[in-house]
Amino acid sequence: MKKRAKIQIRESSGNIFADLGFPNAEREQLKAQLTLRIYRLIRQRGLTQAQAGKILGIEQPHVSALMRGLSGAFSVERLMDFLTALGQDVEITVKAAHRKHGEVQVHVA
Repeated sequence: MKKRAKIQIRESSGNIFADLGFPNAEREQLKAQLTLRIYRLIRQRGLTQAQAGKILGIEQPHVSALMRGLSGAFSVERLMDFLTALGQDVEITVKAAHRKHGEVQVHVA
Protein backbone atom coordinates (compact mmCIF):
# COMPACT_ATOMS: atom_id res chain seq x y z
CA MET A 1 0.00 0.00 0.00
CA LYS A 2 1.10 3.50 -0.74
CA LYS A 3 1.63 5.82 2.16
CA ARG A 4 -0.47 8.95 1.88
CA ALA A 5 1.27 12.28 2.20
CA LYS A 6 -0.02 14.48 4.99
CA ILE A 7 -1.84 17.55 3.85
CA GLN A 8 -1.29 20.61 5.93
CA ILE A 9 -4.27 22.85 6.38
CA ARG A 10 -4.15 26.32 7.80
CA GLU A 11 -6.78 28.98 8.18
CA SER A 12 -6.78 31.76 5.60
CA SER A 13 -5.95 35.30 6.60
CA GLY A 14 -8.77 36.46 4.32
CA ASN A 15 -6.31 37.53 1.62
CA ILE A 16 -5.24 34.70 -0.66
CA PHE A 17 -2.40 36.80 -2.04
CA ALA A 18 -0.92 37.24 1.45
CA ASP A 19 -1.43 33.55 2.19
CA LEU A 20 0.56 32.67 -0.93
CA GLY A 21 3.33 35.15 -0.10
CA PHE A 22 2.74 37.63 -2.91
CA PRO A 23 4.46 41.00 -2.55
CA ASN A 24 1.95 43.86 -2.25
CA ALA A 25 -0.77 41.40 -1.28
CA GLU A 26 -3.22 44.11 -0.17
CA ARG A 27 -2.97 45.88 -3.51
CA GLU A 28 -3.45 42.61 -5.40
CA GLN A 29 -6.54 41.80 -3.31
CA LEU A 30 -7.94 45.27 -4.01
CA LYS A 31 -7.33 44.90 -7.74
CA ALA A 32 -9.04 41.50 -7.74
CA GLN A 33 -12.11 42.91 -5.98
CA LEU A 34 -12.35 45.90 -8.33
CA THR A 35 -11.89 43.68 -11.37
CA LEU A 36 -14.64 41.35 -10.17
CA ARG A 37 -17.01 44.30 -9.81
CA ILE A 38 -16.18 45.49 -13.34
CA TYR A 39 -16.75 41.97 -14.68
CA ARG A 40 -20.14 41.71 -12.97
CA LEU A 41 -21.27 45.11 -14.27
CA ILE A 42 -20.34 44.26 -17.85
CA ARG A 43 -22.14 40.92 -17.60
CA GLN A 44 -25.24 42.40 -15.90
CA ARG A 45 -25.58 44.97 -18.68
CA GLY A 46 -25.11 42.39 -21.41
CA LEU A 47 -22.33 44.42 -23.01
CA THR A 48 -20.07 42.96 -25.64
CA GLN A 49 -16.37 43.38 -25.04
CA ALA A 50 -16.24 45.93 -27.86
CA GLN A 51 -19.08 47.94 -26.27
CA ALA A 52 -17.42 47.76 -22.86
CA GLY A 53 -14.13 48.87 -24.41
CA LYS A 54 -15.77 52.01 -25.81
CA ILE A 55 -17.24 52.85 -22.40
CA LEU A 56 -13.94 52.18 -20.61
CA GLY A 57 -11.75 53.79 -23.26
CA ILE A 58 -9.69 50.66 -23.91
CA GLU A 59 -9.34 48.15 -26.75
CA GLN A 60 -11.35 44.92 -26.79
CA PRO A 61 -8.33 42.66 -26.03
CA HIS A 62 -7.81 44.58 -22.77
CA VAL A 63 -11.48 44.09 -21.88
CA SER A 64 -11.01 40.38 -22.62
CA ALA A 65 -8.09 40.28 -20.17
CA LEU A 66 -10.19 42.02 -17.50
CA MET A 67 -13.03 39.57 -18.04
CA ARG A 68 -10.58 36.74 -17.42
CA GLY A 69 -9.40 38.33 -14.17
CA LEU A 70 -6.10 39.57 -15.55
CA SER A 71 -5.94 43.03 -14.04
CA GLY A 72 -2.15 43.13 -13.74
CA ALA A 73 -1.69 45.69 -16.49
CA PHE A 74 -4.03 48.18 -14.79
CA SER A 75 -3.39 50.25 -11.69
CA VAL A 76 -5.90 50.50 -8.87
CA GLU A 77 -6.60 54.07 -10.00
CA ARG A 78 -7.33 52.95 -13.56
CA LEU A 79 -9.70 50.24 -12.31
CA MET A 80 -11.51 52.88 -10.25
CA ASP A 81 -11.76 55.03 -13.40
CA PHE A 82 -13.37 52.07 -15.18
CA LEU A 83 -15.93 51.77 -12.39
CA THR A 84 -16.86 55.45 -12.61
CA ALA A 85 -17.15 55.11 -16.41
CA LEU A 86 -19.62 52.29 -15.72
CA GLY A 87 -21.69 54.65 -13.55
CA GLN A 88 -20.41 53.60 -10.14
CA ASP A 89 -19.42 55.84 -7.25
CA VAL A 90 -16.07 54.99 -5.66
CA GLU A 91 -15.46 56.09 -2.08
CA ILE A 92 -12.13 56.03 -0.27
CA THR A 93 -12.06 56.39 3.51
CA VAL A 94 -8.89 57.06 5.48
CA LYS A 95 -8.89 56.68 9.26
CA ALA A 96 -6.39 56.13 12.07
CA ALA A 97 -5.19 52.55 12.43
CA HIS A 98 -5.59 50.64 15.68
CA ARG A 99 -2.10 49.20 15.37
CA LYS A 100 1.30 50.31 14.15
CA HIS A 101 0.73 49.38 10.50
CA GLY A 102 -2.57 50.18 8.80
CA GLU A 103 -4.42 47.99 6.33
CA VAL A 104 -6.52 48.38 3.21
CA GLN A 105 -10.13 47.19 3.17
CA VAL A 106 -12.58 47.30 0.32
CA HIS A 107 -16.32 47.01 0.67
CA VAL A 108 -18.13 46.47 -2.61
CA ALA A 109 -21.87 47.16 -2.46
